[in-house]
Amino acid sequence: MIHLTEGDRMPEKLPVEFVWNPEFGRDPYAAYAALRKKGPVHPIEFPPGVEAFLVVDYEHGRRALNDPRLSKNPFEGPEAFRAILGQGNPVLAHNMLNSDPPDHTRLRRLVAKAFTPRRTESLRPRVQEITDRLIDAMAVKGHAELLDDFAFPLPITVICELLGVPVEDRDDFRRWSTALITPPFDDEQILLRVEANAAIRAYFLRTIAGRRAEPRDDMISALVLARDEEELLSEEELVSTLTLLLIAGHETTVNLIGNGMLALLSDPGQLRLLREQPELLPSAIEEFLRYEGPVERATFRFSTADMEIAGVHIPKRSLVHVSLGAADRDPGAFDDPDTLDITRADNRHVAFGHGIHFCLGAPLARLEAQVAFGTLLRRLPDIALGCPPDELSWRQDGSLIRGLRALPVRF
Repeated sequence: MIHLTEGDRMPEKLPVEFVWNPEFGRDPYAAYAALRKKGPVHPIEFPPGVEAFLVVDYEHGRRALNDPRLSKNPFEGPEAFRAILGQGNPVLAHNMLNSDPPDHTRLRRLVAKAFTPRRTESLRPRVQEITDRLIDAMAVKGHAELLDDFAFPLPITVICELLGVPVEDRDDFRRWSTALITPPFDDEQILLRVEANAAIRAYFLRTIAGRRAEPRDDMISALVLARDEEELLSEEELVSTLTLLLIAGHETTVNLIGNGMLALLSDPGQLRLLREQPELLPSAIEEFLRYEGPVERATFRFSTADMEIAGVHIPKRSLVHVSLGAADRDPGAFDDPDTLDITRADNRHVAFGHGIHFCLGAPLARLEAQVAFGTLLRRLPDIALGCPPDELSWRQDGSLIRGLRALPVRF
């Protein structure tokens, strides 16, 4: 682990392990702050043949998220990275998140209508029903592991119902999701990724075949129609899009709820304020997203030409990693950024990204979070941490996700 303090000389390159070890996971923001004092852009030590850079400030990070010179197409990346990506039939390689216009525009348009504010708001009664049922099951026990008992089953049930897949398969979905979003930098993880790729591809191909035979009123049937009759996407893009929707439809919300509840339960003043003024809930959600967002680092971007970011030379085909967590704790963009403030105004965080790849499911995540936090605080008014804070641990699997391993609570 690199220990950086003001006045230290920056190493030539950050070891790739810098961002996924237990010490970093406990408090990445202190490490990011130390890096930011050295400069906004830092090279990362990747395998030979791969140039990579980490952006840790708000100004250049936000700009990079919407820079057309930085491609989201992984096949624009270095050859060594493409070889890693190609391990085991990558089902996440051909969707809107990993494409540029015009393909990105075409693929995003196909699913955008399912996530409009009006369509999302129509889901509120169903989200409330699921939330109440989960809390009913917890309330009789007086304690819960909030991630497994509540934060995971809520969004996975919603996205399963939207797509049209059985929620009973959620344990498989969770296992596959974890394998697919964890970087395959060792043989064991490569094997898990290969197996997950094959399993989820087979699952969706079976489901697609079923919808072709018997269409239903769900998103899979709509996308199969767009594939077969309108020829708006390929079979590969169809499977990849469904995989992306399933993973993105629950991973971020799980950790928005977990991270936000930990932040709130760790700050009695803010917890009391939100209980006394529930009308602050929307701004509280935005502050949870900024303060301890569920996605620590944006997905890779790839430079399509030699370029500069903040005066740092970025060679063509380099990986550019924008730290959303670092940007949202940048004192150059936010007053007192390391303080949770649910009344914070003009909260222009980048927890959902920025630009054309801004999270399509942001309205649904916000709705689920508002219902989840509002109902938990109303129905369990004495909810509190169920263990000492120093017993909590953060996921440290190399993925982009910022989330707890578990969150015990009592009430």
